[in-house]
This record gives sequence, structure tokens and C-alpha cells, in this order.
Amino acid sequence: MVNLNGHEVGNDGYSQEDTCSHYARVLLYRMVGDTMHINAPVGISQERLQKIIDKFKIRFEKHKLKRELNKTPEILKETANQLNNQYFSGKLEIKSIEYSVNQDRIFGICNHRTKNIKISYRLKEMPDWVRNYVIIHELAHIVEPNHGENFWNIVNRYSLSERARGYLIAKGLESNESEKDVED
Repeated sequence: MVNLNGHEVGNDGYSQEDTCSHYARVLLYRMVGDTMHINAPVGISQERLQKIIDKFKIRFEKHKLKRELNKTPEILKETANQLNNQYFSGKLEIKSIEYSVNQDRIFGICNHRTKNIKISYRLKEMPDWVRNYVIIHELAHIVEPNHGENFWNIVNRYSLSERARGYLIAKGLESNESEKDVED
């Protein structure tokens, strides 16, 4: 639901300012519960306002999804630690691992320097063995930052590696060629 008459921006929801270049005024918005409150310039067209509302809805839905997915971060961390123990003899340091709602084209990303891993929210709806493949793929980047032969030798130690890749390919979600998914 959208309330165009909200006049206060408080600390009880997200707030943002978006300057509209055509109107040189500030547009304020926030979420209170499941209600979006927007203060829009008087002269803004309905078409422009609707586009802004649609953009904000997507943004707020992603924030809500991220909060839901990361409510129990210890479960994802525990899975990563188990895979680390099983496939890397527990030698890898994992600084953080969390779901990301901004990964629509890749399934995971690992910064091998900071040892932070993010995996796509889409994996939550897939079988655990597919999610585990992606986690192992990202853990392997801590050891090998690129997609060279050594990297694939590490990833392929996971017994369901080929099956998981095939699953993602069949779903049209992974190409047969390696993608660069390392954050420098």
C-alpha cells in the first residue's frame, strides 16, 4: 500500500532522498511495516510517480528478503564450516558468508583477500547439494582466485560438482564457460 500524504520521515523505516532533476525537489520515502510512505513534489506526473513507486517497491522487497534470508546467519556459516572441514581440512578462514539479493546473474562471489563470501538468494530455493556446490566453488577462490586448472581440481573434489553444474545449466542458469566471479 502507498500513502502519498505521509509528512514525517522517522527512524522506524528506511528513508531516502531522491532528487528529481525535472522538478529540482526532493522526494522522500520510507517503509512503516508493510506500508510505503512517499512525499512527492506537487507537480510530479502520475506516470513519473508510478515509476518511482515501482522502483521503491522492488528495493524494499529486496531489503525485506535479505532480512529474512539472513535471520539465521549461523546456519549458512555452519554449512560453510562443515564444507571447509570436509574439503579443505578446516584450513580456510571464512570471514563472513551471507545471502545477497543483488546477485541475479551470478550465484556467488568471494573476495579472496577479505575472505567474504556472498551467495545468491536464488540458491535458497534450490537443493542443498547445489547450494553446497556454490559454497565450495567460492571457498576454492580463497585458495585459487581464478578459474584455472588448479581451481577446478579443487572444486571437482566435491562429489556432486558435475551434477550441480548440470542442474544449473539445465535450468539455464549457468553457462558452459567459466564466468569471472571474483571480486578484486
